[in-house]
Amino acid sequence: MDTGLQIRDSGAFDFVSLGALVHRLDPGVIPFRKATGCAIHVSGGEFNCAANLSDCFGMKTGIASALVDYPIGDLIAERVRAMGVTGFYKHFPHDGVTGPNMATVYSDRGYGVRAPVVFYNRSNEAAARLKPGDFDWNAIFAGGVRWFHSGGIFAALSSTTGELIVEAMRAARKAGAVTSFDLNFREKLWRIFGGADRAVAVVSRIVEHVDVLVGNEEDLQKGLGVRGPEMAAASKLDPSAFFGMMEHVHARHPGVKIVATTLRDVHSTNRHSWSAVAWVNGQTVAAPTADLDVLDRVGGGDGFASGFFYGLLSGAPPEEAIKLGWAHGALLTTFPGDTTMSSVEQVRAFAAGGSARIQR
Repeated sequence: MDTGLQIRDSGAFDFVSLGALVHRLDPGVIPFRKATGCAIHVSGGEFNCAANLSDCFGMKTGIASALVDYPIGDLIAERVRAMGVTGFYKHFPHDGVTGPNMATVYSDRGYGVRAPVVFYNRSNEAAARLKPGDFDWNAIFAGGVRWFHSGGIFAALSSTTGELIVEAMRAARKAGAVTSFDLNFREKLWRIFGGADRAVAVVSRIVEHVDVLVGNEEDLQKGLGVRGPEMAAASKLDPSAFFGMMEHVHARHPGVKIVATTLRDVHSTNRHSWSAVAWVNGQTVAAPTADLDVLDRVGGGDGFASGFFYGLLSGAPPEEAIKLGWAHGALLTTFPGDTTMSSVEQVRAFAAGGSARIQR
């Protein structure tokens, strides 16, 4: 199956992303109103993909982001290095009182019938101050970058971040990189910077320069303004509604060659049915369905995206790449935190139909 992608064979980086770095406070199964302690995870949709591709799949990756020069920034930078990711930073001084700040995500894990609760403090976030001209893209792409990635949450942070993504995508295309974008539509964020109409205007300009899209039906409708499916899916694991939108997506954005998404049916916080599908240059591929025992669901979608990207970057056919993404996303839900603790051998074994039998 021809993907339509022209992926260069080598480069100084296999993958570079642009986005906000955040730190997540995680009290485990205890709700925040009763919490007495928290684990700290470093996250961000774009960083998660770079970290997963480096730590699990052994690829050379980088992240372009904002970094505040204070202890939280130091903590985040240390974790970026620990995952083997090269940081390209716009540095901001902290005034000791009001910021600017590295954003905080508060997320417990829920349990059983009690869903996880997620809320944020993105007040005076340094990443929202990023604008065109803040990064030397010619220098970043000088040694060759095979794949460039960004996402919709970063695009929604301010009036300048979307423009920065457009600048970066143009530079990536000029440098011969494949480009991808995770729609990740967040209505609360877009409401602050112009609402639904602005979201469609900004995201559509970005997607003009994108080869690979990640997003579900709601992302496509609200992020791209694409008409919804004529009929609802029979179940949350039925890809017919998603595939039914592809004609509209391709008509509006003919440069997009691949659109992929996860399918998830949540039976309880800790029990999900999980699959994934992709539209690839006019054809469709699907992963199997697995029943997951979920420890921490945050980051599963980024786990899928990074495994899928790895498959395509490593030359796997789309039928194999979608299984690698599905398998890595599934495994990621068995670890605490937002980034991978899996090995590529575990991913390949699960993608090939492996089980949870003890490995001796």
